[in-house]
Amino acid sequence: MTILLNNRTEVFDDEQLSVSRMLELKKFTFRMRIIKINGILVPKDRYDSTFIIEGDNVQMLYLMSGG
Repeated sequence: MTILLNNRTEVFDDEQLSVSRMLELKKFTFRMRIIKINGILVPKDRYDSTFIIEGDNVQMLYLMSGG
């Protein structure tokens, strides 16, 4: 399947991926993050049950703090 991930085209072998699986495959390990699929916020407790499919636009934003 082909998706848009952070404004870049990404190709995966699967027909669909859970958000958790996509994070594993891409090695996105930073704990403070926000995931949106097609502009809809995905709560962290739904990463295992929310699926990304062909053509989805996925945004993964890191939350940072500092001074």
